Amino acid sequence: MAKEQISNLKTLPVIYKYAYFVSGILLVAIGIIGIFLPVLPTTIFLILASACFVKSSPKVNEWLRNHKILGTLLKNYQDKTGLTIKSKVIHIIFLWVSILVSAFILTESLPIKLLLFAIALGVSIHLIMIKTKRV
Repeated sequence: MAKEQISNLKTLPVIYKYAYFVSGILLVAIGIIGIFLPVLPTTIFLILASACFVKSSPKVNEWLRNHKILGTLLKNYQDKTGLTIKSKVIHIIFLWVSILVSAFILTESLPIKLLLFAIALGVSIHLIMIKTKRV
């Protein structure tokens, strides 16, 4: 961590550190839920959680970045290293299966079905446009 970040961390009021820390925990929880719910984007919540932990607890931020599952998502995005083809395919298949199940089993509303389809299409395009990581 840079010296300026450490000095900024020391000058941050304690109440702000706690607020950032609690926010980080909540964002990680939402990110984990997003793994299972296709309408919640996991990575953005982990990025926001990491930003909160940088301001409140650098040790927790490093734990998050080095986590076996969550850390991979976070590092690939923060370091701009991209996703493997296998990862992209798995994410897109899981996304579409979840969306189709939601659209055809859990709702009868046409506007919601269209919204789910639009979300799936947008997320699929986003995943395809992410840099492909060579392994």
